Amino acid sequence: MDVNGLITKVTWKIEVLSDVGSKSMGRNGQLTKVTWRIENFSTIQDKKLCSENFTVDGNKWQLIIYPGGANEAFLSIFLGVADSATLASGWTRYAHFGFAVIDQFDRENSKTRVDSKSKPMDVNGLITKVTWKIEVLSDVGSKSMGLNRQLTKVTWRIENFSSIKDYKLCSESFTVDDSKWQLIIYPRGNNVGFLSIFLRVADSAALASGWTRYAHFGFAVIDQFDRENSKTIATKKEFNANYPIRGFGSFLPLTELRNPKRGYLLNDACLVEAYVFTGRTVDMISHEFIVKTDLDKRKTKEGDCFKAAIGNQKTTTTKPVEVINPSPTLAIELEQPVEEDMNKFFTSLESELSSSGIVYSKEEAKEALAKINEALNMTPVDLNDSGKFSPLKQAFMILASFDCSSTTLTIEQTNELLGLEERLKELANRAAKAVQDKNQLAAKESIKRTMTRSLESSLIRYNEVETEVKQVDPILAALHEEVVEAQKKREKMLAERNGIYRSCKEMKMKLDALGKEWAVYEATARVGEEEEKSVEAEWGRIKDFMSSINGKI
Repeated sequence: MDVNGLITKVTWKIEVLSDVGSKSMGRNGQLTKVTWRIENFSTIQDKKLCSENFTVDGNKWQLIIYPGGANEAFLSIFLGVADSATLASGWTRYAHFGFAVIDQFDRENSKTRVDSKSKPMDVNGLITKVTWKIEVLSDVGSKSMGLNRQLTKVTWRIENFSSIKDYKLCSESFTVDDSKWQLIIYPRGNNVGFLSIFLRVADSAALASGWTRYAHFGFAVIDQFDRENSKTIATKKEFNANYPIRGFGSFLPLTELRNPKRGYLLNDACLVEAYVFTGRTVDMISHEFIVKTDLDKRKTKEGDCFKAAIGNQKTTTTKPVEVINPSPTLAIELEQPVEEDMNKFFTSLESELSSSGIVYSKEEAKEALAKINEALNMTPVDLNDSGKFSPLKQAFMILASFDCSSTTLTIEQTNELLGLEERLKELANRAAKAVQDKNQLAAKESIKRTMTRSLESSLIRYNEVETEVKQVDPILAALHEEVVEAQKKREKMLAERNGIYRSCKEMKMKLDALGKEWAVYEATARVGEEEEKSVEAEWGRIKDFMSSINGKI
C-alpha cells in the first residue's frame, strides 16, 4: 500500500479460527481472524484506509480505518460489505464482529471493542458465545375464572465467564403475557462478594404513571455436574415505578461459583435459568420444580464428559473434551436414586474400604505423604479454592493404614491422621470465610471513607454557601430600598399618565362633537360669505351715490 508518497509496509493475514456448524440444524459458520499490520502509521496523511477484501462463508468484507478519526479525535474502525454495490435490492447480512488494536508490550492490555448491537451477546470485547433460549413451559388457564397465564423459562448460557470485565450484563428482552422483561447479572457481585441476579421490567420508562406488574419468578445457576445440586431461589414480588428491578444481590457466593468441585463454571461457561410466571393464584416455581425441569437431560453432555475425564486422569484440565455418545448396547439404565439411598451406599462403601485390610506399599505411602505436604505448603485459602480434599482423604487413609516395622503408628496417631482431612477442610473453610469477611470489611471501609469524604466536602461547601448568603443579604436590602423608590416613581408616572389619558379623552369627545356639527358651520359660513359680498356691493353703491352728491354741492 502506498500512502502519501511513503511506501507503507502492510502485513495482511487471514485465519479461519473455527467452523461452527450443525448439520441437523442447517447451520454452518466460520469464525475468521484478520490481522492488519500497518507500519509508518504516524506519517499517514490519508483520511481513510481501506483493506483488501476478504471472504467469510462466501460473503465479501472489507476493513476501513480512519487514522485521524471519522470527524472526531478517535481512531475509527469499521467493517464494510465489500460488494454491496453489486448485491440485489433489499439484501441483508448478519455478522458478529469485534476489533482489537494490540498492545505489543502486553497483549492483555489491548483495546478491544465488539459491535454492541450484534447477537449473540457480546461481553467487554471478547467474542463471547451466548446461548439464549426462551421456552413457554405451560399455559395456566381457567375459563371460568377468566385466567390465562404462561410459565416461561429463559436459558442464558455465557461462555468465557471468568474473563468478563463488565460490571453488569443485561440480557435481551423477552415477553411473558405481553409484558417485557430483562435479566441483569453482576458477574462479580453488586458491591458484595456474591453473584447478583435481578429481573427488570424492560419497558418501565415507557409505561404510564402508576403502573404495576406482579411476577412469581425464580433463578437458577446450574451445576452442570449434577442439576439437582444447582443453586436456586424463587420469590413473588410486585414491580412498580419505584421498584422496576427485583432480585437477589447475594444469590451465590463467588467462592462457591468458582469452586472447581462444583459445576457452576464448567469449561468457564455459566448456565443461568430464569422462570417467570405472572399469575397470582398459583404457586408453581420451587427448587424441586426447577431441578426436575428437563429431568431426562439434566446432566449435560459436556458435564458427563468432563466428569469422565476427571475420573481418568490425576490432574483436572479445562481443555474442551469431545462428546462421544456411548453405544446403545452398552448403556445401563439405573433407577433414579434417592439421596438417602446414595448416602447409605457410600457410607457403607467407605466402611468396607477402610476395613478391607489393604496393604499399601512404601512408594504409595511416600506418594500420599507428598500430596499432604503439597497441600500443607499451600495457604488455607488456596487449598479451599483448589478443591483437592478428596485426594487428601485418600492420602490420609493410606498413611493411617501403612504398616512397616520401622514406622508403626500408635492408635492415637492413626485416629488423628484419619481426622486430619476433615480438620484441614474445616480450617480451609474458616480461612476462606475469614478472608471473605476481611474483604467485606475492606469494602465497607472503602464505602465509609468515600461517604466521610463526601460529608466533609458537603460541610465545607455548606459553610461557604452560608458566608455567601450573609454577603448577599445587605445587597438585597439596598436593592429593596431602590425597588421601593422606583415603585413610588412608577405610581407617580402612572397617575400622570392617567391624567393625560382623561384630558385627551375629553378633548377627543369635543372634537367628535364638533365634527358632527361641521356641515352646519360650513353652510352658515357660505351664507355669511354671500351676505358679506351682498353687503359690500350695497356698501359700494351707497358710497358711489354719495360721491355723486358731493360733487353737486
